[in-house]
Amino acid sequence: MKPGLTAKLFLAVLAACALVLLVNGVAARITFQRAFFGYLNDQGVERMQEVLPRLGAEYTTHGNWDFIRDNPSVWFALMRPERRASERRQAPPISDQTGAVPRFAVLDRDYCVLVGNPDAGRDSILRPIQADGRVVGWMAMVPFQRALAAGDARFFEAQVHAWWLIGIASVLVAALLAWLVSRTLLRQMRGLAAATHRLAAGDYATRIDASARDELGQLARDFNRLAQALEHNERARRDFMADISHELRTPLAVLRAELEALQDGIRPLTSASLAALHQQVGQLGKLVEDLYDLSLTDVGALAYRHAAIDLTMVLATTLDSMRMRFAAAHLALHEHIAPGPLMVNADERRLQQLFANLLENALRYTDAGGSVQVGCERRGAQVQMVIEDSAPGVAADKIDRLFERFYRTDASRNRGSGGSGLGLAICRNIVEAHHGTIVAEHAPLGGLRIVLHLPALEDR
Repeated sequence: MKPGLTAKLFLAVLAACALVLLVNGVAARITFQRAFFGYLNDQGVERMQEVLPRLGAEYTTHGNWDFIRDNPSVWFALMRPERRASERRQAPPISDQTGAVPRFAVLDRDYCVLVGNPDAGRDSILRPIQADGRVVGWMAMVPFQRALAAGDARFFEAQVHAWWLIGIASVLVAALLAWLVSRTLLRQMRGLAAATHRLAAGDYATRIDASARDELGQLARDFNRLAQALEHNERARRDFMADISHELRTPLAVLRAELEALQDGIRPLTSASLAALHQQVGQLGKLVEDLYDLSLTDVGALAYRHAAIDLTMVLATTLDSMRMRFAAAHLALHEHIAPGPLMVNADERRLQQLFANLLENALRYTDAGGSVQVGCERRGAQVQMVIEDSAPGVAADKIDRLFERFYRTDASRNRGSGGSGLGLAICRNIVEAHHGTIVAEHAPLGGLRIVLHLPALEDR
């Protein structure tokens, strides 16, 4: 049976703590030994430097080493620290207090021990003894490590025993901390897993506590945003199904009523009755086309053939095709287009569809006798196009929802005017496919102002 996440996390944290303690203990032991023994040896070397001039002077006086050979009393007399009569009595040097003097020895030029520690030799710490400018012997000091090598077994065993006790206690503390940490983390992970299962089962109202300021807290906040997005999408899907069924039911009901009236002889088959049927069929066809275009733009399957085109030419062509309709609706059409070319990388056919939808929206929802203004100019690295119309306007709390599918604001912009409520949603998808932006604002003329930005091509 493979260990679970709790066991893995506990073992990982415990192993990390134990390894850190092991490395720290070994490093501390080695560092302490080197630093401590180095300090003691340095103190001994300083003491040697004080004695060397005396040994040189005594050798010069006697002419050889016979005066000190196997004569400990003379040796210890020379090792005694000098003290002037004016000085107060002081404690012995640190080197003497740490046992450096018994580790000293005097060697002749051939490194033979004359007096002092018999273990001294070539491998000891050596300093030359000079007399009349020549080396006449050596002062040696057995390193502290070697001096302890023979008698430190019990001390070493005691240290190892203490180290094991400290290590075991530290590992137990680390295990306790690892258990607490893993328990806390796993409790949050289990909560996140349970919420994920509920979300997968369709409970999009699921939310989890995201008050933590660590990575798990960020994960919880991301989860809540995901759940919120799924809840919004589910609500939008249901609204879409309700809207599309309503949009289809209305013209179908009219068609059924007209056909039944014709069948029952209530209404004669005339050009007027056929025109009414044709109008409803046309409305159904427009709705189906809009739904098809919207579905293609939503999934990115709408074909785009990008090329360098002059935006002013496409806009002028679209305006020319709709001038008569604006005149028939008693709407004044004003243009403020900068002299071209205004080059963009775009699909000309899709831009014509975009401009036609925007102008159709202004034509359909502007009261007779009003006006529509169309502007286009270069703004830095972008081309800006503005379409604004006169009354009626859109309420401030509804203007941000104009690009939602099937959304209509009020009776002034309603189904009776012939729109399916999909035109602006299609426009937004086309603009985003061209890496541009489109927003709706209040127009100074009293109606709606649509502002469109597309990336401009650099002038060549």
